[in-house]
Amino acid sequence: MKLFPSLIALTLSATLAPAAEKSLFNGKDLTGWKGQPEFWSVKDGAITGQTTAAVPVKENTFLIWQDGEPGDFELTCKFKLTDAEGKSNGFGNSGIQYRSKVVKPEYSVVAGYQADMECGKSYSGILYEEKGRGILAQRGQKVVIKQGDKIEVTGEVGKSDAIQAAIKPADWNVYKIVAKGGHLQQFINGLPTVDVTDESAAGAKKGVIALQLHAGAPMTVQFKDIVLKTD
Repeated sequence: MKLFPSLIALTLSATLAPAAEKSLFNGKDLTGWKGQPEFWSVKDGAITGQTTAAVPVKENTFLIWQDGEPGDFELTCKFKLTDAEGKSNGFGNSGIQYRSKVVKPEYSVVAGYQADMECGKSYSGILYEEKGRGILAQRGQKVVIKQGDKIEVTGEVGKSDAIQAAIKPADWNVYKIVAKGGHLQQFINGLPTVDVTDESAAGAKKGVIALQLHAGAPMTVQFKDIVLKTD
């Protein structure tokens, strides 16, 4: 079959079309996001979730992006997590929800995949399913989740201690999440933290993006430079 030059150009253009890229945060206010206003604000050009002794959160709450439910995507952002003293020695737990669903809209509560982060030295980078199957992959693991939610560890993407050593406590770090079909990958500061293939019927294929503020002792979490790429 003979292809005319214009058809060839059109075909190549469709094949090589760049991924759509969108900034999810304007750096000024919470336009495009929804959450409990007593906990979320913008400070120093960053989305800021904060609890205090005077204003605690009794249940994990979330700031939810309002402009879609991405399926296959790449998400990158910078995050900083500190305890009540502005350091990383006490309590501090948060995460980035993706392919999630809103389960209590009145309290901004969601359920689903979570790229975890904490002030401690064990969980930053794991894949957790909020209000679902719990920990799906520990840091450094390559995992396949079979039907019936059987988790099989098939290899490793790195050593947990090495990943932790690359995380800057109480400072800015970069999180990246790549979701393609049932294949989920997470990275912190360029290092892979988990590689998960979810073959279970429970695995979500699309859903909301949200930022977590965990119940517990006072803490602060910040996010900025949030960029979403979709095909």
